[in-house]
Amino acid sequence: MRDTSEGPGPGGAPGGHRQAGDVRGTSARRGTSARDALDGAITAIGAAGCETPRLDAELLLAHVLGVSRERLSVDSDLVVEGPAVRAFQNAVRRRAVEREPVAYIIGLRGFRRLDLAVDRRALVPRPETELLVEVGLTLPCGARVLDLGTGSGAVALALKDERPDLLLTGSDLSEDALALARANGERLGLEVGWLRADLLAGVPDEFDAILSNPPYVAESDRAALAPEILRHEPSQALFSGPDGLTAIRALLAQVADRGRVAIVALEIGAGQAEEVSRLMGAAGFHSVRVERDLAGIERVVVGERRG
Repeated sequence: MRDTSEGPGPGGAPGGHRQAGDVRGTSARRGTSARDALDGAITAIGAAGCETPRLDAELLLAHVLGVSRERLSVDSDLVVEGPAVRAFQNAVRRRAVEREPVAYIIGLRGFRRLDLAVDRRALVPRPETELLVEVGLTLPCGARVLDLGTGSGAVALALKDERPDLLLTGSDLSEDALALARANGERLGLEVGWLRADLLAGVPDEFDAILSNPPYVAESDRAALAPEILRHEPSQALFSGPDGLTAIRALLAQVADRGRVAIVALEIGAGQAEEVSRLMGAAGFHSVRVERDLAGIERVVVGERRG
C-alpha cells in the first residue's frame, strides 16, 4: 500500500461523463480497428485526469480481446467487434468515469513472477511492496515467516514461489481478504497457511520473521488521495490514526514480547522512517535499516535482533 495511488495522483475527473463516454473508437455497432478503438479510449481516459491513459487503454483492450499488449501494436488487422465493443466501452467507462483501478477492472495484477487475482476485497499490490519480498529472500533456510496484513496474499505467495523452503503464513483481519488470498494460493498451487488475526492477537509464537504492509496513511491525508484509492480500495487497509502509525505502534509493542522474532520488515509512508526506526529500537531491534523504493522514498524499515 502506498500513500498516493497505483499511478494517477490526487484529483477528480475533469470533463465528467460526457468526455469519458465518448469513446469514438468503440461507439459504432459494427467492428472498428483496434487502433481507432485505442485512440478513442486514450482520449477519454486522459480527459478524466488519469496519468497513464495509453497504458490503461492498452491493458483494457488487450484484456477484452484476450491478446497481449504487444499484439495491439503489431497486428494492423485486429478488430474490435461483437460483444467486445460493449465490453470495451464498459471497461473504459469504469476507468474514466468511476476512476476504478485497471487491476480491479481486469481482475489481475502482476507481482514479481505471479499474476494475482485482485478485487475490492484487498489493496492493489504495488511494486514498492516487492521490497518486503526482497527482505524475505535473505532469510535462513526453513524460516517461519508471517505476512501480516496479507491482503491478496501477494508477499506470502511471491516468497513461497521464489523460496519454497520457507514456511509461510498470511494473516489478515478481513475474512474477505483472506478468501481472496486463499483462492490465489490454490490457483497458483502454492502452499501457504492462512490465519485471521488482528495484528498478533491470538497468533502462535512460532515465527522467525514478520513482514507487513500495514495501514499507514494518516486520516488527515484522506482528501489528498487519488480517486482510485479513496473510492475503491478498502479503507481499513489504508488508514491508521492521526499520523498513520497507530497500527505500527501496536504491532511493534506486541513484537517486543516475542523473542523468537529475529527480523521485522514494515512498509511505511513517506516521512515516517525516522519515527518507525525509533519504534523498532524501542521494541528491541537494535540493527535497523531503511530501504528506498525506485522513486527514492524511504519505503521499508527493517529491524533485526539476535535471539
